[in-house]
Amino acid sequence: MFDDNYQFSVKDRFLKYVKYDTQSDEESTTFPSDPKQLELSKELVKELKEIGLADAEMDEWGYVMATLPSNTDKDVPVVSFISHVDTAPAVTGKDVKPNIIENYQGGDIVLKNGKVIEEVENPELKDLVGFDIITTDGTTLLGADDKAGIAEIMDAMNYLITHPEIKHGKIRVCFTPDEEVGRGTEKLDVKKLGAQYAYTIDGGTRGEVEVETFSADAVEINFYGKNVHPGYAKGKLVNAQKVAARFIESLPKDHLSPETTEGREGYVHPVGMCGNEEEMKLTFIIRDFIDEKLVEYENLLEDLVKKAVADFPGSDYKFKVIEQYRNMRHVVDEHPQVEQYAVEALERLGIKPIKSAIRGGTDGSKLSYMGVPTPNLFAGGHNFHSVLEYVAIQDMEAAVKMIVTLSEIWAEKS
Repeated sequence: MFDDNYQFSVKDRFLKYVKYDTQSDEESTTFPSDPKQLELSKELVKELKEIGLADAEMDEWGYVMATLPSNTDKDVPVVSFISHVDTAPAVTGKDVKPNIIENYQGGDIVLKNGKVIEEVENPELKDLVGFDIITTDGTTLLGADDKAGIAEIMDAMNYLITHPEIKHGKIRVCFTPDEEVGRGTEKLDVKKLGAQYAYTIDGGTRGEVEVETFSADAVEINFYGKNVHPGYAKGKLVNAQKVAARFIESLPKDHLSPETTEGREGYVHPVGMCGNEEEMKLTFIIRDFIDEKLVEYENLLEDLVKKAVADFPGSDYKFKVIEQYRNMRHVVDEHPQVEQYAVEALERLGIKPIKSAIRGGTDGSKLSYMGVPTPNLFAGGHNFHSVLEYVAIQDMEAAVKMIVTLSEIWAEKS
């Protein structure tokens, strides 16, 4: 099916995109959280127009959208391919210096600053022998999450445009800001997107088809003490920091935390703490694949909060639950063809489908509940949010082929 003479542009696009610092900011109240994301988005609009998507535009919120018109007389559902421009807040994405290891032959990968991608901790490397692997120099993340996905969508659209013999329906391209801080769909106009189904190209290992995510809540806990000048505090001072410390110490130590869970096990995870003697604010994220479990964990947290406050007479608290997103499986199961077509695309390409549940969320988690069932497909990257991040060029090319093949299948099956 694929043109052997086609020169994939995915590597060059990716290496260009990672030069843009698009790190989002979880403390920001603006949208997007950092306007530097818009610099890459502007470039993507330009490139989309250059390859032939004439209506490419960026809206007031930084969402980039473009249309590849249908080239078939069939009534094919409109499908969107989506990736995000921002990179994770935890590790810098400024001055990324990618390094290409050609024809990887196995073993540990030593980065330029001496950090090591150890083979024993990265079993996926055994499937990349003979591939060309892009890493960082060890001082920044790489940005394969999700600039690999952007490059793959761009190259797939270019392939479809230059190969009109491949029939497809109307395709909507969408690049979002602020996915990494959980706000990727916050301002998205679903009606304007105009898609009945979508796929985020934001997964990891070659072959991944993810139709299940965590359900997620956040919890904000405020502990209130009574501050008094420490020189005259006897019998009066109630230190909110000590109340918070007592609570943190009471959290389960052998379960219900990210460092002690795996697979389908959920967790509670403190991600922020600030304050003083008068008031302490703690932020938690709560995760599980079963919605009802979230309530169970939240009740456990509040019970522990109450016990800590009881140990410090005169203290008080406020406990607030914020719904974040829900398991996309509940929606996607009602539209089985969305997953089936993705699996078929991989099988046609000789790639073994890997059906897995995401211990996290994607833009697709919220999009599914906004009326657009949106599984997540592989982009090829590994060790996301880390200076040890890497991606194989051949995996990115495979993702391009997957998008093209999937587009063709939607037209065939309609």
